[in-house]
Amino acid sequence: MAEDSSDWLFGQDNEHHEWLKKYGAALYIEDSSGVTVRDSRVWHGQNALCLDCVTASRVYDNDFSLNSGWGIALWRCSSNVISRNAVDFCVRSYSDGVYNRGQDSAGILAFEQNNGNVFAENSATHDGDGFFGFAGREALGEIGRHPVGWYTRRGNDDNLLVGNDFSYAAAHGIENTFSFGNQYLKNRLVGDAICGVWAGYSRQTLIAGNDLEDNGDMGYGLQLGGVNIDHGGDNLILHNSFVKNQCGVHLWGGDNPDFDKRNRAKANGYTSTGSVIAGNTFHGDTLAFQFRGPGQVVLGRNKFAGVGKVMLAEPAYRVIHDDQRIVEPLRVPACKVYGHTHPVGARSELRGRQNIIMTGWGPWDHAAPLVRLIKSVGGTALYQILKVPLKDLQVKITGDQVRALLTKVPGKPDESQVTVRALKTGVRPYVLDVQAAGKPLAEKKGTLLAAKWQATFFKWPADLDPRKNLEGYRKLAEGSTMVTAQLDELSLPYGMRGPGEMGISAKVAAAKLGRDHFGMIGRTRLPLTKGTWKFSTLSNDGVRVSVDGKPVIEDWTWHGPTRDSGQLVLRADKTVEIVVEHFQIDGYAFLEFSLEREADPAPAQEAGE
Repeated sequence: MAEDSSDWLFGQDNEHHEWLKKYGAALYIEDSSGVTVRDSRVWHGQNALCLDCVTASRVYDNDFSLNSGWGIALWRCSSNVISRNAVDFCVRSYSDGVYNRGQDSAGILAFEQNNGNVFAENSATHDGDGFFGFAGREALGEIGRHPVGWYTRRGNDDNLLVGNDFSYAAAHGIENTFSFGNQYLKNRLVGDAICGVWAGYSRQTLIAGNDLEDNGDMGYGLQLGGVNIDHGGDNLILHNSFVKNQCGVHLWGGDNPDFDKRNRAKANGYTSTGSVIAGNTFHGDTLAFQFRGPGQVVLGRNKFAGVGKVMLAEPAYRVIHDDQRIVEPLRVPACKVYGHTHPVGARSELRGRQNIIMTGWGPWDHAAPLVRLIKSVGGTALYQILKVPLKDLQVKITGDQVRALLTKVPGKPDESQVTVRALKTGVRPYVLDVQAAGKPLAEKKGTLLAAKWQATFFKWPADLDPRKNLEGYRKLAEGSTMVTAQLDELSLPYGMRGPGEMGISAKVAAAKLGRDHFGMIGRTRLPLTKGTWKFSTLSNDGVRVSVDGKPVIEDWTWHGPTRDSGQLVLRADKTVEIVVEHFQIDGYAFLEFSLEREADPAPAQEAGE
């Protein structure tokens, strides 16, 4: 699974009821006060509960899990108590170990100036973000015009997040940016893909008494680990337990000329100064502290055990050591917590992001029978069948030169596998029918592309732009940086990695091509039958596909994840040479190639006799 821009939820706009018009919800409440929402369940939808300009209300003892968008969403809401709700598995577009953007799904979402709310003892695990807060477009000065003073301390302010479980997020456990005076106390933040807490441009935040463990393994660039705050200041990070994070605390600052022009920046500033880190424990973290300047921080007494490295600090970031600094014991503000349920830990058997399993509509509920494709590599596809005993299963495969084998998974009585295999080289479409106890369970259509690709990977210098110098780019495939490998398929989900980190081969890893400015040219020969063929790519950045030297796809540009397709009509059976060229500039990268037979011929480029 990879990024598709049409799959993103855009919660930033709701001044004109965009949430209701574009997305909807099972429960939508607006312009209200003193509302109670309790003992409700919403599963298998997109958004469960949306609160639009709601104040002094209570939301508790609800189960708004297993939705593909937002569990609970707030817009301009204040003085509400959101407690003891289950909002687990509110997520979209996730593939474990491959893709983890979450498309702005969240267990709890709070956009545009939500102030003084209490979020207590909720379970918000396995979501896009556990808690996703954003000050809002008006608060940032993107819409509306106000005097400079109006923007002072304007955001998602003075909220209390206490005793929640924000673990196993596809992106962040807590993301709340451009905001003031929030308190994140005694929350569980374990196994979040990018970081436990992301508080960019936020100030006066108290992050205390939280358990932050094993965060950041799928972070992007320098965004990874326990607590990440860029351009934020006057924040207190106290009494937390950091265990096995990629980085415990990462703070950084620097100039932002475009932001400087906004009244928001003039009213509040954005220097990375005035923060204190004290009374924390670090155990087994790869790196405890990283500071990138300019900025300034006070380090009180912290404890370290088995840490890979205590600190990386740029000279421009001033680190003040103060072991004598007195850190007061953690005191949780008095607040009323409503509800009799205890959702935190109630789904402990599903801990871990590997249990985020997506279906065609959203997250799987781990209860209904499921047939899903695990992987399709070249001439082999592997399907997993869950929640059905092997004795009740029957499978049937339809297709030329393909076979299917049903096998048991040892030690798992309700899990089986089906291996679909091509018997000969070529493009092999198939239909897999799965029945349970004699009744249809699933029909899966696919295409095996049984081929051997000769792939050449290489580095290109910054002064050679492939978009302007295609021949120079191609010559690099014969140059000193090139390295070759044989692939069973052309599917390269780099993400933020380079070719050497994909496990392709020891030779490719040793070439050290890096994560940016690399290219790949892949070649194969395939026998194709007479008719119309559809070539498809998903790429980031540039891609070209040619058949026998003639282009069928050309998107040789710097672009985000983009799907392209092209057609080829053969008037006779023919073995053709297919060449796929790809370049990566920087950041996120992806390349996937597929080929299938079209049912009806259509006008297109012709080849063959």
